[in-house]
Amino acid sequence: MPIDPQAYRPETALLDLGPTLWDPVEAADFPQTMLRFRNDKAATQIGLGTLTDAEWTQAFGRFTPLPGTLPQPLALRYHGHQFRQYNPDIGDGRGFTFAQMRDDRGRLMDLGTKGSGQTPYSRFGDGRLTLKGGVREILATEMLEALNVPTSRTLSLIETGEELARGDEPSPTRSAVMVRLSHGHIRIGTFQRLAYLQDEDGMRTVVRYALRHLYGEDSDDPVRLLDLVVTRTATLAARYMAAGFVHGVLNSDNINVTGESFDYGPWRFAPTWDPAFTAAYFDHAGLYAFGRQPEAIHWDVMQLAASLRLIADSDPLVALIEQFGPRYQPQITAALLWRMGVLPRSPDEDRALVQVMERALRTTATPMDRFFFDAFGGALPAGYGPEWDAVRAALAPYGPRKARSHAYWQGEPCSMLIDEVEAIWDPIAAHDDWSALHAKVAAIRTMGAALG
Repeated sequence: MPIDPQAYRPETALLDLGPTLWDPVEAADFPQTMLRFRNDKAATQIGLGTLTDAEWTQAFGRFTPLPGTLPQPLALRYHGHQFRQYNPDIGDGRGFTFAQMRDDRGRLMDLGTKGSGQTPYSRFGDGRLTLKGGVREILATEMLEALNVPTSRTLSLIETGEELARGDEPSPTRSAVMVRLSHGHIRIGTFQRLAYLQDEDGMRTVVRYALRHLYGEDSDDPVRLLDLVVTRTATLAARYMAAGFVHGVLNSDNINVTGESFDYGPWRFAPTWDPAFTAAYFDHAGLYAFGRQPEAIHWDVMQLAASLRLIADSDPLVALIEQFGPRYQPQITAALLWRMGVLPRSPDEDRALVQVMERALRTTATPMDRFFFDAFGGALPAGYGPEWDAVRAALAPYGPRKARSHAYWQGEPCSMLIDEVEAIWDPIAAHDDWSALHAKVAAIRTMGAALG
């Protein structure tokens, strides 16, 4: 296999957790393996960009072990709150981790799957992924990466030739297996399971693993881990908001302790700054609505703190949980200034700008992507009427973070609303025409280059 010997650095750190945290499993034997998407940009960062398509399909459709890393796939064990109801009967039900390596920044990365077959945690599921679900995940991860949100990346999508029955889309539908490149798959739910089982040794093991392998700290202090997670998750919540992104299912088993977003099901981008906008049709109470996402992530981190009480005193954990809001506030300010393309000035000025901007977006129902495109660099166009005067005045002293010299600024804003997602999928479903998807990925990456 022609891996890049200079860039490929395999790891087996997950084995350190021991079999109390995972189960060895086997991938499904798919009828077909048709390569539909390969992320060479991401693959190059882990030394796998030189694989031929045939080798790629063998590695990411048949799961032939990559050299020097995990000898077989591992399904991770975890619990979690799902829409605030505790569920001890979950785990990797249609995915597994099958390889680890260092990226070009030195970070430990996992290759994990979605749709790779049944595991001990599949319950009544078939362990499969719809092709449409894989396409949606490509679009979500590409868009979030471009918008400066810490996210997993979709490395590969392979169609598998099975027909799947699903209740929420026309059936039978096409199937796929997806590979995700992620900075760890240790979730808040991992710690919840160990607390539920009163497994102190297991809890200490996973705390040590997270600190050493995911944060690069030679420590086993659970309070220190919570401190880091509070900062990372507050940053994630802020960047969701600045991106206009609604994850849809912010359950505690979907929150990675590195603060990296992953696992995209019923996601959407909000058309306007509408705090009540929801992504999941089944979120009837709006628990994970756009404007409630910081609260939801904070609540999940509280469950991590509660779990860590198994091996740590409560007082320092409670004190850190109370820091989520104070750490979120400067992060949302910084994220919105980044999206507007202006350099920060002073904390008071920056907060004032963000407040008037958010108020104008909310009260005028201006499309978010349009506003951030027009305002990038700090010069609000004349077409924005008097209701934007306060924003124009607040922006006046700000300098641009980056010049509008990229060709992207001569066109139209790149967005990813639900109608476009469906428009990209329709020709795939009808004619096996993937050109719209590949064109959209290219357009998103162009936007990412312009935003810097």
